[in-house]
Amino acid sequence: MTNTIRGVRAEEWPQVRELRLAALRDPVAHLAFLDTYELASARPDEFWQERTRGGAEGVTNRQFVAEDPDGRWLGSVTALIELPGVEGAFGDAPEVAQTHIVGVYVRPEARGAGLAEALFGAALDWSWGLTDPRIERVRLFVHQDNGRAEALYTRVGFRRTGVWVPVPTDESRRENELAVTRP
Repeated sequence: MTNTIRGVRAEEWPQVRELRLAALRDPVAHLAFLDTYELASARPDEFWQERTRGGAEGVTNRQFVAEDPDGRWLGSVTALIELPGVEGAFGDAPEVAQTHIVGVYVRPEARGAGLAEALFGAALDWSWGLTDPRIERVRLFVHQDNGRAEALYTRVGFRRTGVWVPVPTDESRRENELAVTRP
């Protein structure tokens, strides 16, 4: 049986919430996410509805999910558009239109089956297909101690840029930027 990679739909906010909470319970969540299970689980339904609606509309961001044949969500990735001269997620303003990948997660039992690569393929295809704005690069940040994630990102074409930012919760650690430019 084949898994499906697709964009989320606005009415699927309960699934978005459930998958995010599962991600935040992962043993490496403290390295991968700038959020906690405690904070996320306390957010009201309206937060999840708005978040899902934005990811479904695909205007300033797009969320993709990997779904098994029974409809269970196995993983997700979100692509956020960042415009030149407009402050991004880490306080920087890009020089070119770019997409920022966040929220990368695949359930442990589904890892190693190519789902993460397929999710990245969907996010990159969406990014390169945009015409207004025309995306010139796609980036993400990875915690310096998250070698497994960095290996995945390198496998799908991302390379370190030399840019890094301190981890907000521990400024002695850093998040390294990886990027891929328009083919």
